[in-house]
Amino acid sequence: MELGSLAPSHNSPIALLPLKSVVILPKSIIPVIVGRQSSIAAVEHALKHNQTVFITAQKDANIETPALTDVFQHGTRSLILQVIRMPNGAIKLLVEGVCRAQITASDQTITDFMAVYCHDVPTTNNELTQEIEALWRQLKNLYIDYSKLNEKAAAELSATIKTVHDMDHMTDTIAVQIKSLTFDDRQRILETPDLKERMLILCAYITKEIEILETERRIRGHIQSQVEKSQKEYYLTEQIKAIQKELGREDQSAEITTMRNKVKTLGLSAEASEKVEKELKRLEQMPSFSSEAVVSRSYIDWIISLPWKNASKDTISISQAEKILNKKHAGLLKPKERIIEFLAAKKFSQKTGRSPIICLVGPPGVGKTSLASSIAESLGREFVRISLGGVRDEAEIRGHRRTYIGALPGKIIQAMRKAKTINPVILLDEVDKMSRDLQGDPAAALLEVLDPEQNKTFMDHYLDTEYDLSQVMFIATANMLDGIPYPLFDRMEIITLSGYTEDEKIAIAQEFLMEKNLTELNLTSEQFSISEPLLRVIIAQYTKEAGVRQLERVLSKLMRKTIQALLNDSTLPGITITEAIIKEWLGHPKYRKTSLSHAEKKIGIATGLAWTEMGGDVMEIETTILPGKGALTLTGQLGEVMQESAQAALSYIRERSATLGLKSSFYSNKDIHIHIPEGATPKDGPSAGITMCNALISALTKSPIKSDLAMTGEITLQGRVLSVGGLKEKLLAAKQHDFKTVIVPQENYDDIQEVLKDTDISGVSLVYVNSMDDVLATAFATKPMIKHAPRRVAVKKHKKRR
Repeated sequence: MELGSLAPSHNSPIALLPLKSVVILPKSIIPVIVGRQSSIAAVEHALKHNQTVFITAQKDANIETPALTDVFQHGTRSLILQVIRMPNGAIKLLVEGVCRAQITASDQTITDFMAVYCHDVPTTNNELTQEIEALWRQLKNLYIDYSKLNEKAAAELSATIKTVHDMDHMTDTIAVQIKSLTFDDRQRILETPDLKERMLILCAYITKEIEILETERRIRGHIQSQVEKSQKEYYLTEQIKAIQKELGREDQSAEITTMRNKVKTLGLSAEASEKVEKELKRLEQMPSFSSEAVVSRSYIDWIISLPWKNASKDTISISQAEKILNKKHAGLLKPKERIIEFLAAKKFSQKTGRSPIICLVGPPGVGKTSLASSIAESLGREFVRISLGGVRDEAEIRGHRRTYIGALPGKIIQAMRKAKTINPVILLDEVDKMSRDLQGDPAAALLEVLDPEQNKTFMDHYLDTEYDLSQVMFIATANMLDGIPYPLFDRMEIITLSGYTEDEKIAIAQEFLMEKNLTELNLTSEQFSISEPLLRVIIAQYTKEAGVRQLERVLSKLMRKTIQALLNDSTLPGITITEAIIKEWLGHPKYRKTSLSHAEKKIGIATGLAWTEMGGDVMEIETTILPGKGALTLTGQLGEVMQESAQAALSYIRERSATLGLKSSFYSNKDIHIHIPEGATPKDGPSAGITMCNALISALTKSPIKSDLAMTGEITLQGRVLSVGGLKEKLLAAKQHDFKTVIVPQENYDDIQEVLKDTDISGVSLVYVNSMDDVLATAFATKPMIKHAPRRVAVKKHKKRR
């Protein structure tokens, strides 16, 4: 309802209406909603007494029932212009500020609401002076500038302002139009009756606001120019974002936030954190589908997916480790012993952080890879295998730099990502099969990986930041030591795995291979069975290897044939393998024992022992003396070392010709031909030296060599017998071919004692020799040497020296 005009009274009390965070200035009209009972009572009182009310602001808006001390003493004497009663009991008012007023006292007789005595506060410094005129012009111009920058501000001002009274009202009106003024700013203006000071305050406020608005306009202009510059790209990007949103995919900003939160939990080094944060900032500034964004996102994904602090706890139990190793591997006593030593050291001293670099060396099929897996299982660590066979590029180890298209980290970092722990067991398989080319040497790149002093700060080219590999246990495998570069060999502890003996192969077949293949082919032991003697037949006649891979394939074939037979005849309960079945299903034997001469008197023929990757073997060395001019012919595809051994043996015989009953010029009119059968097989090594020497002496002296004797040893020009290797395999080959006596170097005595601890060569007599004199005394049925006196040539030389 509309109310009449105000008839002010200065001697009667006025109802006080406190407002929360609202300041009413003179000549301003604002709506007010009144809901508190005391405020409603004050409004009702004012409506009955000339619609006059004293409006002031609360000092604290949180106080629901303010006292007189809780409101500002300066307020506005106001007139209620309109009243609208709302359904919830509240009252909506439209009030107009009349003039500034100040509380002088309160009326204690009214209890329903606060009533106060107040007096109007007149405007001071209100003379129309040049300074006031200048201030008004400045204020007016500032407001015009402000209204241009703020579209919501009213641009029109009264152009007919001439008196100070008009300037006073317009100054308050301008203050009302500046919406950005805070509650405290408005209260300060209300409490400033001095016109000059009020203008100065308002000019300062408007100037500050203009600066803010101009800054905002510059920012908007900069953004607008950027949008116009790449408008097409912007719109396309926004369309892609909209499509992604419709498909339910996270937008790029959410993805970056997720990445940043993930990075904080990884425990990165300071260097790695700095690089990742740099890439995240670059990613934020790039379109999500640009090629640079793909490279940055891939780099961050690799950093996030790597283990930086996550380590698995070692479950080190010596008895448990022994059970695992014995359950999965037959034989291999020395390698198992070394592994148990390492585990015991780890258990005894928890401070042993560094792990040895173990290199398992042995022929194919002896269980190097599976042994490494068992080590990881014994430790309770993750196991990852890296195949190095055929690797010839250094970047395969260290990775490619990100400048290349399709760049990736090297195999080491990829293995760490797969393991997901910082202390896995990593197998470097076939480390001797690496090669090198123009792209670099991968073996050289492995030097840093396998050096405990350097791998704490391993640097992959793709990551371009240091990564700690010091807690990783590296295990390498190789078939031959000759293929490992020496700097790499020097960093590793070598554990040699020799080939399995026949008894060990029988144990492996019965305990492991049979059960494994029966399970895979869904057979039972009642449906398929084979005796131990027939296993020996298969091992001897159908396989030729140091390991058991061929044996497993043969057994698997027999089982498949068994399944075929059972399907063809459902009445069969099972099949027991016989020798006839073996010949029918596997064919004739593929391998036989080395063919040896059966002559009772072996003249010019000596039997030596050889080591091969498939195990030990025997070989007969044949010598023939022909009329000629002193030529020495060697056949059988012999290597340089073996040819040199033959020449050394011949030189020894020439030097001992008198002792052997030979003419000193025996070689001048004779040609000597030394041949080793199986000429298609390359042969090399010094261990056949004494064998060739015996064959030569036998052929030259027509003295037969014992038929049940084999030998091995290196010969020198002076007739000394030096140590050789591969003794375990050689002695087993001698036993397999039923030799009763074996001549071995005295220098190998300790080595043979170690072999005898876990190898049964019963029935073989060992003869230890230091020189060819000892060999000749044992090898020949009738002694070829006619004298055992000091050497005649040596005596002559001794006299000459005197």
